[in-house]
Amino acid sequence: MTFPYAGFPYRRMRRMRRHSFSRQLMAEHTLTAADLIYPVFVLPGSGQREAVPSMPGVERLSIDLLVELAKEVHSLGIPVLALFPVTPQAAKSELAEEAWNPEGLVPQAVKALKAAVPELGIMTDVALDPYTIHGQDGILDETGYVLNDVTTEALVKQALCHAVAGVDIVAPSDMMDGRIGAIREALEEIAYVDVQIMAYSAKYASAFYGPFRDAVGSAGNLKGADKKTYQMDPANSDEALHEVALDLEEGADMVMVKPGMPYLDVVRRVKDEFKVPTFAYQVSGEYAMLMAAVENGWLSEDAIEEALLGFKRAGADGILTYFAVWMAKRLQQRNAK
Repeated sequence: MTFPYAGFPYRRMRRMRRHSFSRQLMAEHTLTAADLIYPVFVLPGSGQREAVPSMPGVERLSIDLLVELAKEVHSLGIPVLALFPVTPQAAKSELAEEAWNPEGLVPQAVKALKAAVPELGIMTDVALDPYTIHGQDGILDETGYVLNDVTTEALVKQALCHAVAGVDIVAPSDMMDGRIGAIREALEEIAYVDVQIMAYSAKYASAFYGPFRDAVGSAGNLKGADKKTYQMDPANSDEALHEVALDLEEGADMVMVKPGMPYLDVVRRVKDEFKVPTFAYQVSGEYAMLMAAVENGWLSEDAIEEALLGFKRAGADGILTYFAVWMAKRLQQRNAK
């Protein structure tokens, strides 16, 4: 059957765009506070607050101040806080032993946050780069190559340390082969079966991480070196599907693509292929670019929301973003009108 009146002028696409009510009715994707995960940087000490120069508006906070922030995050409807430690140089080492210190900064922060805001999900980074004197995500051999299996053993210790402290989600971000399976097996063995794993499954060797490395203090240790022998090549997307498949087989509950905006095609491919909880990280470089453009008047703040909505359209179930609190407040104000 043919429809002689299906084209213009009988079919006018702008008709449904004319009014706000019809635009809302036909919106295919929506962004809510529940879609956001807020990454934060935690400092030793008490009453400590430090700005991150390369990330305007982002601060490193001591645990007591972080607890107060967590209360606000929870009140805004943001479901998860992601912790990243700022490790003192004196606590760093070749073997990253501080990563599984039960009295370390991250376990202390987890305990304090879960005591103060038990309903708020807490996620911890499982990686060694904040704890190594060389800034790499693993343990090196004599040539400077990151050893996979030895590093995985250390990551298992770190994940178990966080689990015992009470964390809800461990998020291995190191890109070692087989580490998801090793961590899942270890969690099962000590009966921490409900600890979730969000795998950084497709983490690329990206130029967009610079401000983050400044924030956690690993840039100086890295001394210009790269992470191309374990993080993914930006040229590849088929490879990302293999990485995701392996992590799911090994016991990951959720998978992540990182960075975000330059890799939205990968987010879409992962979601279409596996139909599992899929997340994207709007990383520090993406944040810094948008903030610079907004602060200089080159873009309006609407560009921030547009970028975040793009993640949802690409298939992300949630977004790790330093704009989480800003976005949640914006949505709250809009809904109050």
